Amino acid sequence: MSVRRIWASLSTLTLAAVAALGMAGTAVAADSAAAGGYVALGDSYSSGVGAGDYLPDSGDCRRSANAYPQLWAAANSPTSFAFVACSGATTSSVASGQLGALDSSTALVSVTAGGNDVGFADVMQDCVLGSEATCISSVDAAIAKMNNSLPGSLDSLYAGIRAGAPSAQVVVLGYPRFYQLSGSCVAGLTEAERAAINNASDVLNGVLAKRAADAGFTFSSVVDEFTGHELCSGDAWLHSVTVPVYHSYHPTVAGQSGGYLPAFRSVL
Repeated sequence: MSVRRIWASLSTLTLAAVAALGMAGTAVAADSAAAGGYVALGDSYSSGVGAGDYLPDSGDCRRSANAYPQLWAAANSPTSFAFVACSGATTSSVASGQLGALDSSTALVSVTAGGNDVGFADVMQDCVLGSEATCISSVDAAIAKMNNSLPGSLDSLYAGIRAGAPSAQVVVLGYPRFYQLSGSCVAGLTEAERAAINNASDVLNGVLAKRAADAGFTFSSVVDEFTGHELCSGDAWLHSVTVPVYHSYHPTVAGQSGGYLPAFRSVL
């Protein structure tokens, strides 16, 4: 049996269930952000899937005590904190299920959304279990969604956030590149597949940055923070195929505290 087939067999049950996918700012900026309420919106990258220590009341949303919103709130004591990010969230489910946490007193909002809209979990399943051609075709289909349907979905979500929190600073965070190319991995995906997946992350981040700017929001990339800590780096801040299933391709505890948290702080 080939290495790919062995890895695919090990991964089948895991990936079948995957449904979702600068240090501190100035004291003045932190104090200003903490002077009002903070609302953390978004998908599994904001809820902290992969970082463990899930809050008992969060259920399948899997909001982690180690997630960057929780860490920032603990360090800065905003006047109120609503942590409503949820595993599996899309732009539409954030809009329909999370924006009720916003109000006129909200001073700060963070959000990650868009990866689930373009089916990144399905892409990773296709890449792990399929051929190189299947993988790259799936990546290309996701990129087409990023360029065609996702911008309008983001515009709608961002308009809803602004309507719900008219005075808030809104920070849109991006997604990391998954792989260090020419890295330490000796099994799994091909270099062409890894490069295609990284390129898709770059395209997605570009779309997020453009729509955030057009909405008057702040975009913060996490690519720099995760550089040197991608899969195949030897010091990964992302889970590869793993158990429990929902941790696969999500940030570890270090990815939240060393990647997302500094990226968030850097723009406040």
